[in-house]
Amino acid sequence: MNDSVSANRVYNFSAGPCTLPLEVLVEAQAEFVDYQGSGMSLIEMSHRGKHFVAVHEEAKTLAKRVFRCPDEFEVLFLQGGATLQFAMVPMNLLGEGRRAGYVNSGSWAKGAITDAQCHGEIYTAWDGKDSGYTRMPTSDEIEIRDDTRYLHITSNETIGGIRYGEWPQVPVPLVADLSSEYMARPIPWERFDLVYGGVQKNLGPAGLAVVFIRKAIVEGLNKNIARYLRYDIHVDKDSMFNTPPVFAVYMLGKVLKWMEARGGIDAMEQAAARKAGLLYGAIDASDGYYRCPVEAASRSHMNVVFRLPSEALEAKFLDEAGKARFLNLKGHRSVGGLRASIYNAMPEQGVAELADFMASFRAANPT
Repeated sequence: MNDSVSANRVYNFSAGPCTLPLEVLVEAQAEFVDYQGSGMSLIEMSHRGKHFVAVHEEAKTLAKRVFRCPDEFEVLFLQGGATLQFAMVPMNLLGEGRRAGYVNSGSWAKGAITDAQCHGEIYTAWDGKDSGYTRMPTSDEIEIRDDTRYLHITSNETIGGIRYGEWPQVPVPLVADLSSEYMARPIPWERFDLVYGGVQKNLGPAGLAVVFIRKAIVEGLNKNIARYLRYDIHVDKDSMFNTPPVFAVYMLGKVLKWMEARGGIDAMEQAAARKAGLLYGAIDASDGYYRCPVEAASRSHMNVVFRLPSEALEAKFLDEAGKARFLNLKGHRSVGGLRASIYNAMPEQGVAELADFMASFRAANPT
């Protein structure tokens, strides 16, 4: 790898699009203009040609293998990101006389609820409003009504910085938006009928949603909707109903290979816990100078949110952090504060250096 390229890289703590492995970017750069001696780039080729078909099939195989997905599921590569799935899930899964429960855990769960209400009977099975969306529910707090087809959860709220420490145990199948912690930890597949997420939070560039759907439910899905919105058609066409997001699939495959070479999903989970521990340790050891509003059991391992004693100090922190090459630490505009997104490809060294910067900033700016 070119040392000058590495030396010029910043630590990008953006919530998405995410930081990607440098090795993957350099490899893609080398292949971009002339893919495998073809005389053209992959994104110029037919999606039904031999080169992309091979890329597509390998990415599907890797997605199931890295995520340890059982054979009972199909994997789909769809456009529209997670937001289109907010509508596709109820359009496909809810039939006559069936309804779905939704956990309202924050901003992204609210988006899923808003869109789902357009396409079926939806109710709120738990609402985090009273806690200020600073925690996830326990299983016994989730209220499941009769004739519930599924319970929808958002496993990690990117804006609020909360996640499920323990997966819900309820008497109906789960459907989950995993976007901001996709393949950062294993999931109990036996509890799920469908999981989805946009890859731009943790697995690749924007433009692609990865959907895992239980094969046993495909035949019984609603078919009275537009063709692109039907999961059964995408299963039948092997995600080739129309031109797929070629570059995003190509990059996803490379990121998955990078993950597998580093120990797979267990290694990603362990690294996430270490990285999160460094930042929460810095917050908790600061005698209240840094404050995380999230209840400890629900703290995200992907999006660490925190506040300083004043907005003026937060602005100064962001300014000095930027000069130190720690970028995109500003919290979401809806909540303010600061947020460090430490996805799979964020180097542990970068997180350790940010924790050191937090300690030095506190020492230089006492209150």
